[in-house]
Amino acid sequence: MNQKIRVKSIIEQYRYLFPASLKNNQLSKQLKTSSKINPDKINLAQINSSKIKSVQNSIISEAAEFIKLFYKENNLSIANLEKRLIEICIEVEKTGTYQQTKEEITYGSKVAWRNSSRCIGRIFWQTLTVRDLRHLSTAEEIFQAILEHIQLATNGGKIRPVISIFPANQPGRSGIRIWNPLLIRYAGYEQPDGTIIGDPAQLELTKICQRLGWESKGTPFDILPLIIQIPGENPQLFEIPQDIVLEVPITHPELPWFADLGLKWHALPCVSSHCLEIGGVSYSAAPFNGWYMSTEIASRNFGDAHRYNLLPIIAEKLGLDTRSKLSLWKDRALIELNTAVLHSFSNSGILMVDHHTASEQFMMHCKREASEGRTVPADWGWIIPPISASATKVFHQEFENILLKPNLFPQPEPWKNLGARGKCPFH
Repeated sequence: MNQKIRVKSIIEQYRYLFPASLKNNQLSKQLKTSSKINPDKINLAQINSSKIKSVQNSIISEAAEFIKLFYKENNLSIANLEKRLIEICIEVEKTGTYQQTKEEITYGSKVAWRNSSRCIGRIFWQTLTVRDLRHLSTAEEIFQAILEHIQLATNGGKIRPVISIFPANQPGRSGIRIWNPLLIRYAGYEQPDGTIIGDPAQLELTKICQRLGWESKGTPFDILPLIIQIPGENPQLFEIPQDIVLEVPITHPELPWFADLGLKWHALPCVSSHCLEIGGVSYSAAPFNGWYMSTEIASRNFGDAHRYNLLPIIAEKLGLDTRSKLSLWKDRALIELNTAVLHSFSNSGILMVDHHTASEQFMMHCKREASEGRTVPADWGWIIPPISASATKVFHQEFENILLKPNLFPQPEPWKNLGARGKCPFH
């Protein structure tokens, strides 16, 4: 394929996707004169027609939408926008993907949080610290970077929102995976009598860790090791040093017996199972965190019947009648659990938000976004808190649950062909 045909192919593809952009003669001139673009090195003959079509309809179109958003929201030059789009078209034609700039993935990561329809804490999306770690290639390097993430984000209890982005997925290949749903999670152990010590949600992952050689203590709050898998390699297991994990003993301001339950929880909720998608590029290893809302720990992790299932124990300690629903024993136990968690995190100087404050912040976020002419996608069933829902402002609102990109998406569990969908990453 000669140079004229190659350039014409790129021009036609560019103009099809971006009809309002440059005229043919202007685009041809840029393609021929740009120091960053060398049409002679483009070998489209090695790319079959079906792959070219797929690239045109997916990566390039998603890249175009994101790049236009990036330049618009950052008030960047339209001339530079057109040049960047041309560069992306040519790079995708050559390699099947393209390398995003540090500025692009930084802003894209923030917008991904902004577009996450199940998160109530998005008012802080612009404060996200983005760590560009795309240069790392081994499981050992990634593990060390994760330890740095935990320390940076924990920040002595003054939790920072942080995302660490590892190398992007390559065309036709699976990406790097962190097998753990969150960087910090407690193990679960099934006993011979069918009872469970620890977190029932982590039974399967606990067994996998043990098969990979992990020797656990068998307590209700053993921190699971991390499993990291590089494409084409076997998964590797790494133990997290106990001294970098900040944990909070759970006590109650008015019920001294609460301390005797021996409860605790980790301060940092860092999701590690989701895939970050920015402009047609996927990052399957991109752990990210905000801070906890109290109900995530008290109502869900501690309260759910399929998790630590503490409501019957709390109700019994409170002297409530658990045989009758009319006693509202579950509701009253939930309130005391939430009171204990909020009290304990506050006493330990660790950042946490209650569900009433989070609700007000989300409504403020919606107002700000409306002033910018943007829609706030929201899944109502996930935005409302699991207790006292009707007492919060978000309960009485209707939201549009639409999919916007960039975004963060759940992925199948790496050890399964098909993984469970729709689970809340923090629970």
